[in-house]
Amino acid sequence: MQPKTRDELARMRDAGRVVRTVLDEVAAAAVAGVSTAELDRLAESRTRQLGAIPAFKGYLGYPASICISVNDEVVHGIPSGKRILREGDVVGLDFGAIVAGFHGDAAETVVVGKGTPEAERLVAATRAALQAGVAAARPDGRVGDIGAAVQRSAEAAGFSVVREFVGHGIGRKLHEPPQVPNFGEPGTGPFLRPGLVLAIEPMVNAGLPGVRTLPDGWTAVTQDGSLSAHFEHTVAVTEEGPEILTRTAT
Repeated sequence: MQPKTRDELARMRDAGRVVRTVLDEVAAAAVAGVSTAELDRLAESRTRQLGAIPAFKGYLGYPASICISVNDEVVHGIPSGKRILREGDVVGLDFGAIVAGFHGDAAETVVVGKGTPEAERLVAATRAALQAGVAAARPDGRVGDIGAAVQRSAEAAGFSVVREFVGHGIGRKLHEPPQVPNFGEPGTGPFLRPGLVLAIEPMVNAGLPGVRTLPDGWTAVTQDGSLSAHFEHTVAVTEEGPEILTRTAT
């Protein structure tokens, strides 16, 4: 939980900009008829064009540059030429990049074309849960404040938060302390100090919170077959409050 220096934060902003650029382009390309392998190739080529390194490729043996999880897949879906996106699919895109030795990490969930009312509500609720978690990442707060805010937001919308996977610190390594659960009690856990950088990433299910991992050893799916959505930002805790390093440029 070593706070980042001003120079290190600058490099992480650079990484965050690459992540956001690539993620936005992949999200725009996620249309009916496209394979998830095509989206993976786009993610890797654009990352390298921007002078960055895909953070996920080869990490703990992961075989692709981006995680693409469709419908009941919660996280860590492996891109495939056989997985063709269809109208109404709920597509989670999780992507990381390395710039000058520092990581950025973000996730976005999109609906291909027009989704069901449940799918649209789930995606909106998960985005709102991320916003609630980010807002709680304030100096002298606690990690538990973030999880409590995420859980409160998601459950108020009628959905459930995944327990098995959590957010994390981030910096020179993709995963650093502390863990950042998407549930919990306010006022608990490590203190949030200026310079701490966190990947806050709610994974929210339309049904029950339970998940299981497929035989590929990576893809996690909902136990009950319900839809799932995933949003994530890399966030720096500053004296003035949370700074989103993977924010969409406006």
